[in-house]
Amino acid sequence: MNFYSNGKLLLTGEYLVLDGAKSLAVPTKFGQDLIVDKIATPQLIWGSFTHSGECWFEAVFDLPKLRLVSCTFNSDKEGSGEIIAETLLEILEEARSLNPGFLNSEQGFLVKTNLTFPRNWGLGTSSTLINSIASWAKVDAFKLLWNSFKGSGYDIACAQNDRPIFYQIENKKPIVERVAFNPSFKENLFFVHLNQKQDSKEGIAKFRESDINFDKEIKRISVISDEFISAKSIIDFEKLIIEHEQIISSIIKLKPVKEKLFPDYFGAIKSLGAWGGDFVLVTGNESTPSYFKNKGFETVLNYNQMVKPTLILPKGGN
Repeated sequence: MNFYSNGKLLLTGEYLVLDGAKSLAVPTKFGQDLIVDKIATPQLIWGSFTHSGECWFEAVFDLPKLRLVSCTFNSDKEGSGEIIAETLLEILEEARSLNPGFLNSEQGFLVKTNLTFPRNWGLGTSSTLINSIASWAKVDAFKLLWNSFKGSGYDIACAQNDRPIFYQIENKKPIVERVAFNPSFKENLFFVHLNQKQDSKEGIAKFRESDINFDKEIKRISVISDEFISAKSIIDFEKLIIEHEQIISSIIKLKPVKEKLFPDYFGAIKSLGAWGGDFVLVTGNESTPSYFKNKGFETVLNYNQMVKPTLILPKGGN
């Protein structure tokens, strides 16, 4: 069995998507697959591989008890094999609680996951895994996410859709609408990695500390999401980016990334997802990559390199 899930980028609605703002998200050309082979030994033997083919995590679980036997974590960064193994175990146990027949036999499995992007890019190492495990277990991926972690679920929606989407939470349920976001000025759009991975859990926790009502901001961000896909020129698009950055900045009390890191840059810059790391969306031209590389930001992808190609959808988006 082979399962594949797309990576994700949230173009609008960061933080406020948690409280019902309509947000625009795009699936990336990068993602993660999960390959499952049956074996005779009653064990779950797990191996996680990087985009370059190196095994960065291994674990063995006894079945059907789902008891951790051993684990190995190869990384020079923070974290440990035990913590990752416990997180994986939590996801698998939750999948079993949603489908009691999952991994509940004397049969064993050899599982291999393969990322197609560097782990520090923040394109959804966890969400792609959760979505693929949900497919394997035949359970609802949104339930699996929300029962295991926190988050809006837009990343799960991207994992499942090959087209840009509007994503919104209504009455604690995910509303997903495929949309035709295919800007005529996409040659002027770039994604720049900020050389650090941002912990979205930390960003969400910080946002949740506020008990202020943001209804007005939620409505405006929802409108901006609509205006993102209808913008006819790069100038109009940049105005929307600047306004969006100002709204979120006022809510989370952080400086916009352009003001903080790139005040001399000629184009507009927008944070994507939790502020402070991962990728930013940048408007620019052929000189844009050299500007950021000269400042030490080597990972600069143009729109077509990052985002899955969009087919023009009929009116209505579905």
